[in-house]
Amino acid sequence: MELPAIKLPQIELPFDVPLLLHPPIDHFLIALPVVILLLELANLIVKKKAIGVTSFFLLLLTVVAAIAAYITGSTDGKEAFPLLSEAAQGELKAHKLLGTYLMFASMVVLVFKILSSMMQKGLMKALYLLVLILFVAGILKQGKEGGELVYEHGVNVQKVQELDSDLDDLKEELEELQEESKKAAPAAKAVEEVKEKAAEVQQKVEEKATDMKQKAEEKATEAKEKAANVVETVKDAATQLKEKVEEKAADIKEKTQSAIEVVPTETTKPEIATH
Repeated sequence: MELPAIKLPQIELPFDVPLLLHPPIDHFLIALPVVILLLELANLIVKKKAIGVTSFFLLLLTVVAAIAAYITGSTDGKEAFPLLSEAAQGELKAHKLLGTYLMFASMVVLVFKILSSMMQKGLMKALYLLVLILFVAGILKQGKEGGELVYEHGVNVQKVQELDSDLDDLKEELEELQEESKKAAPAAKAVEEVKEKAAEVQQKVEEKATDMKQKAEEKATEAKEKAANVVETVKDAATQLKEKVEEKAADIKEKTQSAIEVVPTETTKPEIATH
């Protein structure tokens, strides 16, 4: 059966909690309730007040240790959580929830110890011992699950150190990139200016080429028209020349014919006169 979730308010501590304090505090917290239970069972036989007082102060120390275990466990858990698998993250959340319940349970055990000392009744002492036994069982279960998280899922010193080392490496790489970006900024600006000037030159070249193409087309059209006019003029001149030649040839032909007709008439007359 899963325990109902408990969400405690976030309290900013006036000091930083060092990493990896949770394991030693947790081991201390596991040992204390077992010692208290043994003292209480022994006190049922010897019934010494000093044993009762000792168990009371040990219970006070247990409450303090439970609070410290919760705080240090939360700190270590936040650092190790991103490195874990999905299953291990679920186990870590369950471990934290049980630890929260055990922290409050240590205070409940202390209250029952005070009540049993004040009332001096067998029933209250029995209830106190029952609550103490349940608390010890919960602490032992929590210790077992903590060991599984360490040895099966890798929530250990090595993982935290790897995380710290990776974070340090990332910070150094980030700083190097920032320095390189600062150095490269002027060069990048110059490159951008060259690109802009190249784009302007390319635009001017394209405009000039378009203008030259348009002018060339206009010149070609004009030359074509002039050539057509020249051809037409030559044709007209040739036609006129041909007509003149034909007229001149006809005139020459006519005069020649006339001359031919006149010449025989003039040569026959002297022949008649001689007879």
